[in-house]
Amino acid sequence: MKKKILVMTMFAIVGALTPACSTAPESTPAPVVVDTGAALESISSADLMKHINVLASDEYEGRAPGTRGEDLTVNYLTDQFKKIGLKPGNPDGTWVQAVPLAGFSPQPEFSFQVGGKRMNLKSEDFLARSMRYVPEVKVENSDVVFAGYGVVAPEYGWDDFKGVDVKGKTVVFLINDPAIPDPSDTGKLDDKMFKGKAMTYYGRWTYKIEIASEKGAAAVIIVHETGPAGYPMAALASWRQENFDIRTPDKNMGRVAVESWISDTKARELFSAAGQDFDLLKKAALSRDFKPVALNTKANITVRTKLREIDSRNVIALLEGSDPELKTEYVIYTAHWDHMGRDESLKGDQIFNGALDNASGTAVLLEIAEAFTRLKTPPKRSVLFLAVTAEEKGLLGAKYYATNPLYPHARTLANINMDGFNQWGKTKDISIVGYGNSTLDDVLADVIASQGRIIKPDEEPEKGYFYRSDHFEFAKQGVPALYTGSGTDFIGKPADYGKQKSDEYTTIDYHKVTDEVKPDWDLAGAIEDTQLLFQVGFRVAQGDKWPEWKPGTEFKAKREAMLK
Repeated sequence: MKKKILVMTMFAIVGALTPACSTAPESTPAPVVVDTGAALESISSADLMKHINVLASDEYEGRAPGTRGEDLTVNYLTDQFKKIGLKPGNPDGTWVQAVPLAGFSPQPEFSFQVGGKRMNLKSEDFLARSMRYVPEVKVENSDVVFAGYGVVAPEYGWDDFKGVDVKGKTVVFLINDPAIPDPSDTGKLDDKMFKGKAMTYYGRWTYKIEIASEKGAAAVIIVHETGPAGYPMAALASWRQENFDIRTPDKNMGRVAVESWISDTKARELFSAAGQDFDLLKKAALSRDFKPVALNTKANITVRTKLREIDSRNVIALLEGSDPELKTEYVIYTAHWDHMGRDESLKGDQIFNGALDNASGTAVLLEIAEAFTRLKTPPKRSVLFLAVTAEEKGLLGAKYYATNPLYPHARTLANINMDGFNQWGKTKDISIVGYGNSTLDDVLADVIASQGRIIKPDEEPEKGYFYRSDHFEFAKQGVPALYTGSGTDFIGKPADYGKQKSDEYTTIDYHKVTDEVKPDWDLAGAIEDTQLLFQVGFRVAQGDKWPEWKPGTEFKAKREAMLK
C-alpha cells in the first residue's frame, strides 16, 4: 500500500480541444511531473469510517430532506469543508445552494372493475402517488390500456402507441425496454436495437412517467418484475413515504395525475380476469408491430396527499485553481448526502441509515476534497465538491444544480460522481457504468494501470445504473460524466464472490433499514478506488485536453453545440 500511495503521477500536456474558454498550446511542452504522494496518503480507511459512522448514525435519522437529519448533515459537511481549508462554493459566499422542493405524502386507494367484478388491491400489491401539488386527485372509471413498454423511439423506428389516443386513460407499461432477439443468432439479443442487453433511458420508470404525461394519460401503471427492474419491489419503499419534486409555478399539473407500480403477480391476475394472457402480450410487445391492447377494465384510483414546501440544500465547496486564466474552468465531484429518513409505521428499527447508500460516497467526496488540499500547488483549474440533496427522490438536487448551475456548463470539463463504494476488499478491476461514453474512460485507464488493475464494463447494463445516479443530470446537459462501480474480481476470493456480495446487498440491504455499517467491511479496495478517482479529477483539472463524449453517444451533440 505504501508503495502505491507514494507514487509520482507523470503525464504530458498534449494538446486540447479548443472551446472558447480554453486555449491549446502551440507546441507540446515537456512532461510535467507532479507529486501527489501526500494527497494520496491522506486518503485513509479510518477517515472514511469516521465520516460514515457520523452520517449513518441513528442521530442523523436517515438524512431525509426537510428533516432534522438534513440540518445535521448540512452542518457536518460544511464544518468538514471548512476544516480542510476549502472556500464556500456558492459565488454568493455561502456553502449551500437552496433547492426548492415540494413534499408529497400519499394516501392511495386503488381498485379495478373487471368483467362486472371489483378487484381491490392490497398495500403489498401496488405503490401509487400523485406528484401534482393538490390535496387530492381522482381517476374514476378510466379505461385501462396495455401499451407494451411505452416506448416512442424514432431512431429505432419504434412506437408503442401507433396513434392510439390514451388521453384520460390508464396506461399499463412493462419496465425496462424491449430486448429484441437477434434474428441471425439464436439466444442473443440484437445490439442494434435498444443497446441489446443494456438498458436505455426508454427503460427507466422515469421515462414511462414522462411519456404518459406527454400522451395525456390519466394514470400510469408500471408492472414490476425484479429482473427487468434491477431491484425487488421492496426497494421502492420510499414511494410510501414523503416524496419530493422541484417546485414549479404550474404545480406539476402537466404531469400524469397518478403514478403507480403493480406487482407482476397482481398484474397477471388482472390480465387473466380481463381475458388476456400476460406472457403472450409481453412477448407481443417485443415486436415493432405491437399495438396497444384495451383490457376491458376500469381503473378507480384516489390519492390524497399531504403537501408541504421546503427549501432543501446542496452543499458546495471550492478549491480555487492556481492558473490565473484557467481557474474559471471547473471539475465537479458529486455525491448525494440524502437517504430515506425514517418510517414510523415500521415495528422495531425505523431508520434507513443508508451507510453504503450514500454515506459511503459522501465520505469519499470528503476524502477526495481533503486530498486536493494536501497538494503543494492546486491544479490549474478549480475543483468543486458538490454534495447534493434528494437523489433518492429522483436525482432532484443534481437536477436543480444542472438546470440552475452556479458555474457555467460550458466551462465545466467533467463531472465525477460517487454513489456507494467497495466494502469487500481489493479487486483486480474496476467497473465503469456507461463504459465507452466518454474519454474520461481513457484517463481512468491510464491511471489504473499504475495500480496494476484493469477496467471492466458494467456487468449488469440491463439494470440501467447509468440513469440512476446524479451524474446523469450533468450528462443530460452535455457535461462529460464518469461513474464507476466496484470491481468484481476480488483478490484471493472465488470468481463469483463479487456478484454474490452485490446480489446479497441488493436483496437484503438496498433501500432497507439494514443498510448499516457492517463489522466485516474491508475498505482496502475503497481506498484504491478513492485514490483512483482523485487522480482522474486531478489530471483533468491539471491537463490541457478536455474530456469529450465519444461518437454515437446521445450527449455529444449538446456538448458540441455548447462549446461553439
